[in-house]
Amino acid sequence: MELNLTRPICFFDLETTGTNVAKDRIVEISVLKVYPNGNKESKTWLVNPEVEIPEEVIAIHGISNEKVANEPTFKDLSRTIYAMIKDCDLGGFNSDRFDIPLLAEEMLRAELDFDMKSMVSIDVQTIFHKMEKRTLVAAYKFYCDKDLNDAHSAEADTLATYEVLLSQLDRYPDLENNVKKLAEFSTHRQFADFAGFLGYDEDGAEVFAFGKHKGRKVLDVLEKEPGYFGWILNADFPLYTKKVLTQVKLSQLNNKLG
Repeated sequence: MELNLTRPICFFDLETTGTNVAKDRIVEISVLKVYPNGNKESKTWLVNPEVEIPEEVIAIHGISNEKVANEPTFKDLSRTIYAMIKDCDLGGFNSDRFDIPLLAEEMLRAELDFDMKSMVSIDVQTIFHKMEKRTLVAAYKFYCDKDLNDAHSAEADTLATYEVLLSQLDRYPDLENNVKKLAEFSTHRQFADFAGFLGYDEDGAEVFAFGKHKGRKVLDVLEKEPGYFGWILNADFPLYTKKVLTQVKLSQLNNKLG
């Protein structure tokens, strides 16, 4: 089984300094780009996160502070990575809830206007959990009958994720070999941002998904309590959440001017 593609899709995996999307940084990124004609290209970069990697995290992925001390920063690599994934769809393992949000934060820190509006994403973990409910190591054994010996190596995890998806398509006839359909199936819940602070109501309008205004339309809150916008911009929210909120705010101002 090969993926039925209308444009390239980039499978990727991150090793990081931790699990906080807003604060932690990338120390390794691997991208496997698959083209509609079946051709593939793969790139892996070690990244200097410019912050200390905690010992408990080093114990998981084996990437020490010394190993990345002389590597380029993400900002140094950002345009190269962006050029590789631009105009592509994305795929990963737990990517919708972790890898994509953290990558977006790094891109925005590097002053690149990263946006998912023209992309869809396939989260292979979600398909796996909906069908079998296990982990990447178990998924690789279950679907591919192989042992994932280099788990927590970004390159090994990326290649395994791609192989698992192909095997899922072989195993489940009701999974449509279509990137958009796979993205819809592997999505837990639609949010306006990655981190889940801004959602949508039944009419497709942005609503707050947290705090005292949970469930209320963003435009209504910003109209009646304009200081709430400033509070979010100055608080410890992810950069992408702030970007989306700013876009909603600008649309409100444009509508008033119109």
